[in-house]
Amino acid sequence: MGVVNVTADSFYDGGRYLLPERAVAHAMELVAQGADLIDIGGESTRPGSHSVSEQEELDRILPVVKELARLVSIPISVDTSKSHVAQCALDHGASIINDVSAMRQDPAMASVIARAGAAVVLMHMQGTPQTMQLSPHYSDVTTEVVQFLEERIEAAMRAGIARINIMLDPGFGFGKLVFHNLELLRGLSSLLILDRPLLVGLSRKAFIGKIVQKSVEHREWGTAAAVALAVDRGARIIRVHDVAMMMDVVKLAAASSRNWPSYREEG
Repeated sequence: MGVVNVTADSFYDGGRYLLPERAVAHAMELVAQGADLIDIGGESTRPGSHSVSEQEELDRILPVVKELARLVSIPISVDTSKSHVAQCALDHGASIINDVSAMRQDPAMASVIARAGAAVVLMHMQGTPQTMQLSPHYSDVTTEVVQFLEERIEAAMRAGIARINIMLDPGFGFGKLVFHNLELLRGLSSLLILDRPLLVGLSRKAFIGKIVQKSVEHREWGTAAAVALAVDRGARIIRVHDVAMMMDVVKLAAASSRNWPSYREEG
């Protein structure tokens, strides 16, 4: 899943693709590098970020969604927690809603997704982007993430969303300290009990930077290590900024993992 942030303040690429033509060009570059999905975001959810208005979010993402829907055949995901933004995106070619609030922020989100027959990514987050890193606390982070996601699956299905259309994101970096992220990565295979595809967003995250002691511009190798571990432990969708590089990481990690089908020589 290639990331296209049409924002001014995302932690890594904020401001680079704020113009629609730049965002579309970047998305097409990610597709050429091998992206299987594109995730478009119009509102930063980095720690301490501030929300933008519904109209501003629409103004940012809709021109990009419309143009990409015309140009590509792969699924387009929109990263939003606002039901009206989701509805407009789905009306113009998106087929996945990636909601960091797991449909808790906007009560109308579930019905919008259900009516459209769209797919949804349900993510775990303790708190909100504004508060999530102030004092996160867990007795057992992996167990609590599993319990939360199980409850959100049930809520989604009660709202009419088909189970086959649900993906799960454990929320690395969202309301979690460094050791929480490491515990979650170590125990990631525990989430396979939920029997839904796992999406992980590890790309250049702050906890990686703290471990390797590198700025966000130089975290690609730390990201590669985390991605390899996540794939080995069952992650199926890898949300990244650096598609070409991570494609190689994923291929090797998947080929050697017991949680993926055994590699077979072609020809």
